Amino acid sequence: MIRFSGRLAGGVATAALVATAALAQDAAPAPSPTPSAAFAEAFPPTVSQPVVQATPQVAPLVQAWTVAQAQALVAVIEGIDAEGLDPKDYDLAPLKVAIASGPSAELNQMASQSFIWLVEDLRDGRTPFEARQQWFVVDPDREANPAGNVLAEALKTGDIAGTLMKLNPTHPDYARLKAELAATSDGQTARRKLIRANMDRWRWLARDLGPQYLITNVPEFQLRLTVKNKIVSTYRTIVGKPGRTATPQLAEVVEGVVFNPTWTVPQSIVKGEGLGARVLANPAWGRANGYVATKGANGYVTVVQQPGPGNSLGRMKLEMPNEHAIFFHDTPSRHLFANDFRALSHGCVRTERALELAMTMAILGKGATREEAVAISDSGKYKKVMLAKPWRAYITYFTMATDINGEMATFKDIYGRDAPVLASLDKPRVRDRGTKPTSEVIVIEDDLTDT
Repeated sequence: MIRFSGRLAGGVATAALVATAALAQDAAPAPSPTPSAAFAEAFPPTVSQPVVQATPQVAPLVQAWTVAQAQALVAVIEGIDAEGLDPKDYDLAPLKVAIASGPSAELNQMASQSFIWLVEDLRDGRTPFEARQQWFVVDPDREANPAGNVLAEALKTGDIAGTLMKLNPTHPDYARLKAELAATSDGQTARRKLIRANMDRWRWLARDLGPQYLITNVPEFQLRLTVKNKIVSTYRTIVGKPGRTATPQLAEVVEGVVFNPTWTVPQSIVKGEGLGARVLANPAWGRANGYVATKGANGYVTVVQQPGPGNSLGRMKLEMPNEHAIFFHDTPSRHLFANDFRALSHGCVRTERALELAMTMAILGKGATREEAVAISDSGKYKKVMLAKPWRAYITYFTMATDINGEMATFKDIYGRDAPVLASLDKPRVRDRGTKPTSEVIVIEDDLTDT
């Protein structure tokens, strides 16, 4: 178990932080900073040289089928509703006609086509991009598992069903939703559609999220620090208000932790609300509120809020470069975490017990020792700690999922993102789909403090 031996900044008590749940329960505490064997297993050292992977040779999309293989494909399609997909989408009737005629070029074409469509939907998701509102995740599965190569593997091994099922997301929630779908009667149409929509959302992400990551479900207002798909710590969150400041869906990388951050005030406040002029006219008032204003030769005024208890970013932020300027950070308005409805920010994700999270990330990312993390946070001075082991971070949007108590739950669709996904399930499968997000990129200037 990782413990901080000193007083934590901001009055946070001596904290027993992550790793215990994901590591061996009976591992004895290390008598020195040397990690235990169990710790080393869960958090292996960073490889100094990146592994260069050659681009796989892509097999053709039409290959030769036997009748037996095609019949196995028919069985998969007839049972594909168990995966939340619709058998009608995969040209089942023409495929059966081709099978009845025996081996032929037509059978090869029909079976290959139906198989490729299954690969696309199981690997990438059935929902077309235009129905994925504010979704900007780049899914690596298409490049990692080209459809032609998956087809070649299935025909070579003869395991049509097994090869396709290997495309399913590995996160336990996908299996939970699949079980929920099986337990929901056909008469519960709306619930079945909601389950199917959220199963598909898992396919929009990478099949395997990685050995350790942060994942937040926006409608649930919760963040999880996860190791080997096991939740180690959870934190309440405050997310973007509905509208243009709604939090987008992202898959990014946390590269570092900023302790005691500064906040560069956006021009909408500096100029639009007159903050710049006020600080320049009354520097004493500015210093009392942590603001420092600078006026350039061209008259351009910048205002930076210095580190401190009133800083709009609180005591930390996670360095997570992205074109949306979205990141995880603290807030001085911590009383808002007591609210049930917490869609209150300007897009960024504010986290409960943020200093604890920052120290955990710095330590497990091997950017600082426990003692260094405590000293940096207590210093009150700006410090960016880069991580030797960057962590993936997923900002997701599930309206049905396993909650932090391990129970299947539904969450309010706070941004109205369900409607286009659900509508797409009632329409024929889109066969010629794009491969890139189509939503508008809305750049968040910086987050603001709500009182």
